[in-house]
Amino acid sequence: MNKKTAIITGAGKGIGKVLALRLAALGFNVVVTARNEAEILSVAGLCKEQGVEALAVVTDVTSEEDVNSMFNAAVERFGRIDLLVNNAGMGIFKPLTETTLEDWNLVMTTNLTGAFLCARNAFGLMRDNGGGTIVNVASVVGIKGYPNQGAYTASKHGMVGLTKVLAEEGRKYNIKAHVICPGGVATEMVRQSRPDLNPDEIIQPEDVADLLEYLVKLPPRVSVDLVHLRRFNSAPF
Repeated sequence: MNKKTAIITGAGKGIGKVLALRLAALGFNVVVTARNEAEILSVAGLCKEQGVEALAVVTDVTSEEDVNSMFNAAVERFGRIDLLVNNAGMGIFKPLTETTLEDWNLVMTTNLTGAFLCARNAFGLMRDNGGGTIVNVASVVGIKGYPNQGAYTASKHGMVGLTKVLAEEGRKYNIKAHVICPGGVATEMVRQSRPDLNPDEIIQPEDVADLLEYLVKLPPRVSVDLVHLRRFNSAPF
């Protein structure tokens, strides 16, 4: 996988950081993006220690200008993009009747519009270069509903729908699209939204990285559409 290039959004901490490090270990050059410069510079440094090139680009995925600039910088540095991991996201957790339009728009713009803007850029580059892979990191709430998570749930359902269209439109261009829907992962956001979860039973970011590694190693003849990565002690389906 040497010389392949991956972009990981929301890569400064949590799941995104672990995904970036795993891709570096697999030999990908990486572009790590987030809004916090210090965090992504640290992650880029750790990736470089694994013998790959790494570029840190401060990016607000809700800004079309920021996203376009980030992709331009990535192509200028590496020449092509082989993998996009849409991981950037946030949540506001309250009952629907208490969810303001500002809350709704912020969650939808960050989680769904940001994924769309990045996927649109990546798709065009991959189409022109003979193919590639887009992985959207959604959530279990992309296929289930939970109380107090209306905006978050709607945004992640949207990511699942976006992935379905990317898979359909990408087939003739050799572009694969996958969506990962993990349950509660050991991140600060989950600790805030689900304090009831048993820390000993919660999914680890490395578990998501294992799944990403599986997806990027798939042979060209097969693809995976959606994976629900479930906590063993949670309800199935």
